[in-house]
Amino acid sequence: MVDPISDMLTRIRNANRALLPTVELPHSRMKESIANILKKEGYIGEFSVEGKGMKTLKLKLKYEGKKGVIEGLRRVSTPGLRRYIGSTEIPRVRGGLGISILSTSQGLMTGTQARKSNVGGELVCYVW
Repeated sequence: MVDPISDMLTRIRNANRALLPTVELPHSRMKESIANILKKEGYIGEFSVEGKGMKTLKLKLKYEGKKGVIEGLRRVSTPGLRRYIGSTEIPRVRGGLGISILSTSQGLMTGTQARKSNVGGELVCYVW
């Protein structure tokens, strides 16, 4: 697998469209940090890390009726073309209705947190 973060976003997108209650994916610390941000922002219900050897990350998706809370996910920085931005260049997603996730020197954080901390970094993805 070339891009595990893109794979994570695709699995969430597909499970959301199929109205599945949970989605399982291979664990990594970066994926766990992204899941933690999604939980804090209210896009997913719960997440857990399961297993001892090959750990898996299990996400519980949230729905409003027959529609998922997550309307869209978009990977911005890819392994072939990394996107780095400064603290003054952090975009607003859907006019402030979505979030951007950045990988900074202080760890993964949302665009608003990075703007307040005055740090830039790699623009990982957009969620709305």
